[in-house]
Amino acid sequence: MGGRWREGFEVRVVGLVNGLGVRWGRELGFERGQVWTAVGVWPLLGMLAAGADGPVREELAAALGVSAQEAPAAAREVLASVRRVPGCAAALGVWTAERTEVEAGWAAQLGESVWGRLTGDPDADRAALDAWAAERTGGLLRRMPVDVVGADLVLASAVAVRTRWVEPFRPARRRVAEGPWGRRELMMLEASGAEWYERIAVAETSAGPVTEVRVVGDGEVDVHLVLGEEGAAPGAVVAAGFGLVSGESWRMPVAGLSDGESWPGLELATVDASKPGDVGELRTVGFTVRAEHDLLARAELFGLRTAAQDGDWFRGISGSAPLKVSQAKQVAVAEFSAEGFEAGAVTAVAMTRSAGLMIRRFRARRAVARFDRPFAFLAVHRPSGLVLVAGWVADPAAAA
Repeated sequence: MGGRWREGFEVRVVGLVNGLGVRWGRELGFERGQVWTAVGVWPLLGMLAAGADGPVREELAAALGVSAQEAPAAAREVLASVRRVPGCAAALGVWTAERTEVEAGWAAQLGESVWGRLTGDPDADRAALDAWAAERTGGLLRRMPVDVVGADLVLASAVAVRTRWVEPFRPARRRVAEGPWGRRELMMLEASGAEWYERIAVAETSAGPVTEVRVVGDGEVDVHLVLGEEGAAPGAVVAAGFGLVSGESWRMPVAGLSDGESWPGLELATVDASKPGDVGELRTVGFTVRAEHDLLARAELFGLRTAAQDGDWFRGISGSAPLKVSQAKQVAVAEFSAEGFEAGAVTAVAMTRSAGLMIRRFRARRAVARFDRPFAFLAVHRPSGLVLVAGWVADPAAAA
């Protein structure tokens, strides 16, 4: 993608996709951790809008932020843009029952996609769709989140994000003294150096003060870790992360802070050092977060309220039968380790017929960011600012 990315993809669409991710994140529960991606949902809504009529067309366009006419091209470009990111993959799949005829005009707007048939054999159809999910996410996810029994049409997306750290972390067992993870021995991941001093920043946001650390991937994907104050609402902290990525909130580099300033999880002091140069250090945890989402439980957020009701809403998709959205779900996973980060999501819409010591020679500044209590993470495409995956770490990996 490189520097040409913005020439081929409107910056406003990045904002629209990220905006949906923010709104969704504000409504989620975070007690057991969380992970979700608007990148997997937005293109499906765009394709549905292209074949919708009446109030459904209007509701989907409102959720997307673009007109139904613009939506298919924007949806295709979202997926294509993810595919161009090193280490990332995105795919679209469509499966239809034999009795369901799809309009040629709608099919032509799908772009690069897999097209298959639903045979009516539940086991065979389930195996075929699960195999597609596993293949397209590189084995991160092995099942389609919707039930294919009785479905006339299944429209699905798969997104996979993989990046290796430029500098791997050092694993270390440490016992957390206090907080939600207090008195637990955790497998911490630690890294330090002059470059980390530049990657730590703080900001005043809608969620209050936060500390942000950017973990650099070796391709075009970085992972931003965001820690709020104790008691800050998870959804608000995640939304603050989106605001930092978009530039809505202004970052203050630690170089602009005074020693001893109070920011979440951050210690900043001038210390004795064996060599000149300021040093930053990150202490965080490895984690694996899994989540399942029922989009129809938040139907209005996704423009699906009327689409899920009986009615002939999608004649632009199929004129042979009145269709409605009967299921809309996402399953997602994210894993942060000493070597890198990987995440995957499969989103699907099913449609049915309606009815060590130092030598004291130099003085240097040392910034230590400790992410040893629940925090947010955002995997971000560096050139564009597109948030590929976002989530919340509620429970870390314990020390083996």
